[in-house]
Amino acid sequence: MRSQTRGIAIGVLVGLVWTVGKVSVPKLVQLAIDHGIEVRDQGAITRWALIIGAAGVLSATFTGLRRYYAFREARWSEAVLRDRMFAHLQRLHFSFHDEAQTGQLMSRANTDLQQVQNFIVLIPLTISNGVTVLAVTVILVRTNWLLALLALGTLPLVNVFAKRFSTRLHPTMVAVQQESAELAGVVEETVSGVRVVKGFGAEPTQQARLAKEADDLYEAAMEATRIRARYWPALELLPNLGLVAVLAYGGHLVLDGRLQLGELVAFNAYVVLLIWPLRMLGMIVAQSQRAAASAQRVHEVLATEPVIVDPPRPVALPPGGGEVRFEQVRFGYGGGATVLDGFDLVVAPGESVALVGATGSGKSTVAKLIPRFYDVDGGRVCIDGVDVRQAPVRDVRRAVGLVFEETFLFSDSIANNIAFADPDASAQAIERAARLAGADEFIRQLPEGYAAEIGERGYSLSGGQRQRIAIARAILADPRILILDDATSAVDPTKEHEIRDALTEVMKGRTTIVIAHRPATIALADRVVLVDRGRVAATGTHDELLAASARYRSVLAAASLTSDAERTDAERASDAAGADVPGADVPGADVPGADVSVVD
Repeated sequence: MRSQTRGIAIGVLVGLVWTVGKVSVPKLVQLAIDHGIEVRDQGAITRWALIIGAAGVLSATFTGLRRYYAFREARWSEAVLRDRMFAHLQRLHFSFHDEAQTGQLMSRANTDLQQVQNFIVLIPLTISNGVTVLAVTVILVRTNWLLALLALGTLPLVNVFAKRFSTRLHPTMVAVQQESAELAGVVEETVSGVRVVKGFGAEPTQQARLAKEADDLYEAAMEATRIRARYWPALELLPNLGLVAVLAYGGHLVLDGRLQLGELVAFNAYVVLLIWPLRMLGMIVAQSQRAAASAQRVHEVLATEPVIVDPPRPVALPPGGGEVRFEQVRFGYGGGATVLDGFDLVVAPGESVALVGATGSGKSTVAKLIPRFYDVDGGRVCIDGVDVRQAPVRDVRRAVGLVFEETFLFSDSIANNIAFADPDASAQAIERAARLAGADEFIRQLPEGYAAEIGERGYSLSGGQRQRIAIARAILADPRILILDDATSAVDPTKEHEIRDALTEVMKGRTTIVIAHRPATIALADRVVLVDRGRVAATGTHDELLAASARYRSVLAAASLTSDAERTDAERASDAAGADVPGADVPGADVPGADVSVVD
C-alpha cells in the first residue's frame, strides 16, 4: 500500500469534499426553516432550496469520485499483489510445491487477495465516514451540549461491542478462509484427476470428501454468522437510541421555546447522518478481520524464501559440450531418507548414458539434480566444470532439456507448446523439431494443423502424441544436455522405432541422459550405468553388463515382467508380427525366470 500512497490520498481527499457536502445539508435545511419557512419568506425558501440542491449535487458527484478512487486503488493493489504472488510461486523451490496443495495456493491467489482488495476499498470510505462522525459531533456539541450528550451517549457502548465483535470474529474468519481453501483443493484434485475418478468409479468417494469439506466450511461460516447475529443488532440499535432521546428531549425544548424548530430538525438530520457510518462500523470490523486472516495466509506464501536462488557472485556457464559430473553426491528429499549416497558419475560431452535401476534406486533423482530442481546435501553436480549452485539458475535450466515420463502440455496451440522455451521461434524451426520427434505427420492430419488447440493438459491427444510434442519441445530448446525420463513409454509400438530413430539423430553430438526401463530404449545410449541403492553399481555397454552383472539382469527381468503386464493388445499384435526393434529382445536364457512362457 505504501507504493499507492498518492492514489489513496486522492481518494481520501475526495472523500473529505464529499463529507463537506454531506455535513452541510442539515445546516442548510436549518437555515431554510429558520429564515424562510418560519418568517414565511418565499424568496428565501427558493434561495435556500437551490443552495441545498447544489450541496446535494456536490455530495453526489464526489460520492462517485470517492468510490472510483477507492476501487481503482483496491483493484490495482489486487493486481499488483497477484502478479507478485504468481512470480513468487514460480520462484519457489520444488520441495515447496511437493508439499503445497494446489487448491490452497489457488485460494490464496484468488479468494484471499479479493478479501485484501475489499479492505483497501474501505480505507477512503472509512476515513471519510470517520471525519463525518467527527464533524457532526462537533456541530451537535456546539448546538446543544446536553442534547448532543443524549445523542452520542451510546457511542462508548458501540465501541465496547465493536471490540468484542472484532476479537471473537477474527479466529472464525481464519477458519472460514482455511476451510474455503480445503474445499477448493478437493474440487481442483477431482477436476484434474477426473479420469482416475471415473476410471475407478470413485465419484461417490469424491462426493463424500466434498460434502465433508462443504460441511466444515458451513459450520465455520455459521459460527461467524452466529457471532454477527449476536453483536450486529446492538451495533444497529445503539445509534437509534440516540435519535429517540433527541426527539424526546429536543421536542420539549422546542415547545418551551428554548430551541428553534430548524435546530431540532437539523439535529435530527445529523443524528440520522451518524447512523449509517456507525452502522458501517460492524461491517468494517468484519471485513477488516476477514482481510487480516487473508493477508496472513498470503503473507505465509510471500514470506517463504526460495531455496534455489542465484549465488551472490554467479559464475557463467562456459561454452562447452555439456559435460556432466557428479562428485560424491548425497541427497534426500526434505531431509528424509537418503536417496543418493556417494554417487559418482562423469558423462563426457556428447556422450549418451542410460541410467538403469530398480524402482526407487535414484535414477529420476539424478535427472532432477542436474537442472538444480533440488540442491544436493553433499558433494557437487557440475556442468562443464561449474558447480550448478554457482551458476545462475536460468542459465542452468536453459542448458538442460527434459522430457518426462508424465507429459504436461498447456492449454494452447500445438505450435505454442512446441515453442514454449522459445516463443519467438520461427514456424520452420517448430516444424523441424516436430519432424525430428516424429510428430509432424499426425499434426498435419489435424484440421487446424499446428494451430490446433489441444485443451487442458493436452488430453485431446493420445499419450504417444503428447509425448512426441514434449520431445519436440525439448528439441527446439536446443539444450547442451538432454534428459529423457523414459520418454518413449507412452508411444505405441508402430511408432516407437520412428521416435527412437529421431532421438538417435537428435542425440548426435549432444550429452544425453536416458532413464530407461526397456532394452530398446537402453540401446539408444553409448553407455549403460546401473544405479543401485543410490550409487553407481556397474557401468559398461548393454552387452557387457548383461554378461557380467546379475543385478542388471535382475532389473531387466523385473522391467520385462512389468512391461508385459501393461502392454496393450496392439503391442502384443505388433510383437507377434515380428516388429524389428533393435535391442528389444530380452535374453531369456541369461535372465532367470524371464522365458516367454513364464512372462506370458
